[in-house]
Amino acid sequence: MSDKKIAVLTRDCAGVNAAIRSIVRTADKYNIEVLGILKGFDGLIDGKFIQLDRRSVSGILNLGGTILKTARSKRFYIESEQKKAVKNIKKNNIDGLIVIGGDGSLRGAHILATKYNIPVIGVPATIDNDVNGVDLTIGADTAVNVALDALDKIRDT
Repeated sequence: MSDKKIAVLTRDCAGVNAAIRSIVRTADKYNIEVLGILKGFDGLIDGKFIQLDRRSVSGILNLGGTILKTARSKRFYIESEQKKAVKNIKKNNIDGLIVIGGDGSLRGAHILATKYNIPVIGVPATIDNDVNGVDLTIGADTAVNVALDALDKIRDT
């Protein structure tokens, strides 16, 4: 039985699965249980959690997107839906939340942290590289290099 429990919520971009894997492997080292939240903030509202462990994150590095799926959530900006999300965090005895995403995801994380006093870590991940105060987000370098590779291939043909 673990001493602590965290949950991970993601947005979709290259490198997110590597971040999930790193979180799970590090948590395992410190005897921290990890839950994955399916489909972003909608999954948090609806209580869609899965157990993440070393086995479940094995072999995910080369998969595109996020193994946790994602969805843009307009529902989360409604206070009654935020309260459902917080209720699910408490019901599942989650000690902290890691949100991997861009501007919208990190805004949601900020709401949970400031309005509901939920311990949150935000990990900037977006191909747009538009998170204020961050030099480079997860996914931005990959997006640029994929585009450059495509342009090089077009030029060659």
